[in-house]
Amino acid sequence: MRSPALAIAWEFRHPHRWALVGLAGYLLVLGIVKLLILGPGHVRLDPPNGVAAVGIVPFAVTFLYFLAVFSFGLAGDLTARQSIYPARMFALPVTTAALAGWPMLYGTAAMASLWLVTALLARWPWGIDVPLIWPALLAAAFLAWTQVLTWMPYGLPGVRVIVTVLWLAALDAVVILAVHYEVPERLMVAFLAPQLPLAYLAARYAVARARRGDVPDWRDLFARLGQIADVLPRRRDRFSSPAHAQTWFEWRRHGRSLPALVGMVLPFELALLFIDGNQSAAFVFTTLTGVLLTPIVVAGFVAATVSRSNPYVSDSYGVPPFMATRPLTSAALVAAKLKMAIWSTLAAWLVVSVAVPLALILSGTWPMVIDRAHRGIEAIGTPRAIAIAILGFSGLLVSTWNQLVQSLYIGLTGREWLIKSSLFLTLSFLVVIGPVIEWIHDDRDVQAALWDAWPWIPAGLVGVKMSGAAWIATRLYHSRLLSDRTLVTGAACWCVAVLALYGLLVWLVSTPFIPRYLLALFAILAIPLARLSAAPLALAWNRHR
Repeated sequence: MRSPALAIAWEFRHPHRWALVGLAGYLLVLGIVKLLILGPGHVRLDPPNGVAAVGIVPFAVTFLYFLAVFSFGLAGDLTARQSIYPARMFALPVTTAALAGWPMLYGTAAMASLWLVTALLARWPWGIDVPLIWPALLAAAFLAWTQVLTWMPYGLPGVRVIVTVLWLAALDAVVILAVHYEVPERLMVAFLAPQLPLAYLAARYAVARARRGDVPDWRDLFARLGQIADVLPRRRDRFSSPAHAQTWFEWRRHGRSLPALVGMVLPFELALLFIDGNQSAAFVFTTLTGVLLTPIVVAGFVAATVSRSNPYVSDSYGVPPFMATRPLTSAALVAAKLKMAIWSTLAAWLVVSVAVPLALILSGTWPMVIDRAHRGIEAIGTPRAIAIAILGFSGLLVSTWNQLVQSLYIGLTGREWLIKSSLFLTLSFLVVIGPVIEWIHDDRDVQAALWDAWPWIPAGLVGVKMSGAAWIATRLYHSRLLSDRTLVTGAACWCVAVLALYGLLVWLVSTPFIPRYLLALFAILAIPLARLSAAPLALAWNRHR
């Protein structure tokens, strides 16, 4: 291409053209509905009833999508030390200022255009008077600082996620407080406008450091702490088997990310308990709920790198020769990832199990939690309380582990079109779910139909799950990726887990209002099966392409 600006623009336009076409199509359909169905004289609908979700949900999803696209978040490893700015672009015959400036300029224009279109939709169908200037500046500044913080090299893995979340949360907090206190729009503009040139200078510095390979390394400062936190046995003379070596390798690459990130986030969350006036029961239990959900949320970020075989090159979805030629089957390679995820989950929850009681004791809120626990035990009985606690903690563990491994079957295929299509379908689902929920909320006939068909919905999901599992098991049997003994043992273990969960639910929920077959269907849906079983097939497809 003749112009560097066009070359960089192609990086954003070509890989994401179908997503942009889908967004434009959604807006076109919305306009046709307004003109042909509702008509220009249609009575304005009340946004609090949820009709605004038709515009708000696409804006929110597209906003997040733009954040990932223009910061190159879809092409890099967010938990790595090096910059996620594509290294191949450093070889372009352009200045560092252009490498930093053009993506920021395109992102700013996209964010501003997104808000202007959303504001037009708010004013036209529903007559909502929304400001035009400062929200567009806020979206552009939010993206600009996201670009800065993701392009910057860091000295420790995972620090990028923590710094980015804290910085952007602080920016959001300032804006929310300004809106709450009804700060005039000119002051909002005066606060947000300087953010763009400041972010550009910081981004230019970050890209310059990344371009010359200047990546700090602070891991030596935490070497002793890393040895203490290493829950896997350290290698001595040699590994007992290739599978053991592969598990150790997966742990070294991905296993420490989850407990490290959880350990970084927890102090900031638990610090809220030490603020004067925050010792009320509602606030304490809200904080604890957020803390208990933290490993599950963080696992979703870490999962993006677990399924990638080679996250440091452009073809990061393919299997490099170093991995493809290992003396291990595809099932053994997947098993190593699953074992690593188990160890990583246990390490993360060990951090939570130590940090939470310590914070409650030091903040003086421990007696409050114990008192509420005693009340709950008195209300439902000791056996049921113990069962609920075990079930809840087991559910948190399984949910964290499931977050790490549930997308393996997609990432291990190595097909970029399939991976990006799944992302596009997820975004499309998020776009559609808001209007569908509102349609159900407003239409009593639909609610009645869903209530009548309620037992068939989980039954249909179970049918789809079991059909998929049967097809995958057949493929595994014919491809000989798993032995007959392994298939039978896996199926038996899954049946035992389902029956155990079903028996526990029947004992806990002993009421005639909930049929037992619904509990059985819930138990079948709760235990992972099809997606995990598809991972060896996906890796074999990728390994031999």
